[in-house]
Amino acid sequence: MTEHDPGPAIAEPKRVGERLRVAREAQGLTTAEVGARTRIPLRHLEAIEAGDYTSLPSPTYAVGFARAYARLVGLDEVAVARDIRGDLDRLGPRTPEYVPYETADPARVPSRGVAIAAAGIALALLILVALWYGTDLMRGGVASDRAAAAQTAAVAGTPAVRPAPAPSPTPTGPGQVTLTANDEVWLRVYDAANKTLFIGTMKAGDRFDVPQGAADPKINVGRPDKLSVTLNGAAIPPLGDGSRPIKDVRVSAEAVQARLSGQPGGAPAAATPATTAVAPRSRPTAAAPSAIEPLPAPTFAPPSPAPSSTPTP
Repeated sequence: MTEHDPGPAIAEPKRVGERLRVAREAQGLTTAEVGARTRIPLRHLEAIEAGDYTSLPSPTYAVGFARAYARLVGLDEVAVARDIRGDLDRLGPRTPEYVPYETADPARVPSRGVAIAAAGIALALLILVALWYGTDLMRGGVASDRAAAAQTAAVAGTPAVRPAPAPSPTPTGPGQVTLTANDEVWLRVYDAANKTLFIGTMKAGDRFDVPQGAADPKINVGRPDKLSVTLNGAAIPPLGDGSRPIKDVRVSAEAVQARLSGQPGGAPAAATPATTAVAPRSRPTAAAPSAIEPLPAPTFAPPSPAPSSTPTP
C-alpha cells in the first residue's frame, strides 16, 4: 500500500492585484462597491488589480490605494504595501504626475471650461443682484424722503380733520340756560313778543334748553320748587317755594347770570306780576295753567258829579 498522495497543491496568487481580487470576490463585492466604500476611483482599483501601476498618479498613491483596498477585504495591509513597493522598485523610477486625490468619479466632474463658464455666470448674477438691490434701496430711500417731506408739508399746511360739531344756534348771551323738571310740573316758555317757545307738563327728568337766540325769554310755572334752572350746568336757587305759581320770570342767560351773581333785580319782573295775578286765590287748583294767565284790567266807572249845594230858586 502506497502513501497517501495529497494531490497537486493549489498555487497561491503571487501578484498583489490578484490577491486583492480573489479576496474581493470571496466576499462577494464588486469593484464599484469597493470604490464606494474606500472612495477610490474605479479606474484606479482596476489598475491595481491588473498590476498596471503606471496608470496610477504616483507610487505614493499606489501604496495608499492598495493599503485601503487590503484593509477592506481583510488582507494584511502591511504585507500588501510591501509587495506593492517591491513591484514598483522592479518597474524602476518614473516621473510622478501630480493628480489631485479624487473623492468621486471623475466622469461626474465638469470640465474646466464648463466650470469657468459657470463661475463667470455666477459672478455676473451676483453683480446684477447687487446693482438691483442698490438701485432699489436708493429709490426706496428717495421715495421715503419725498413721502416724509410731503407728509410734513401736508401736516403743516392742512389742519387735522376733526368731526364737524352739530350745528347749534348762535349764542347771544353768556351761556346756555336749561330748565329741568324734578317732578311733574306745568311750564310755559315764551319770548318778548309773547311767542310760545314751549308749553306743556314736564315729567321728572325732562329738560328744555332755552333757545339762546330768543329775545328776553320768560317762563310761567305752576310749581317753581319742582323746576331747576341752570346756566352752563350751574344751578341757581329755586325760583319759589311752590306755595304759589309764578309768571313772567326772565330766564335769559343775562338774567340767570345776575341771579348766580346775587345781584338784586337779576330778574326784575320775576314774581310781582304772578303775585298780583294769583293773590285772590289761596291754593293753585288743577286749572292753574289758565289761572296764571294775565287777568283783564278792572274797569272803573267814572264818578258821578257831586250835587250842588246852591239852593234851587
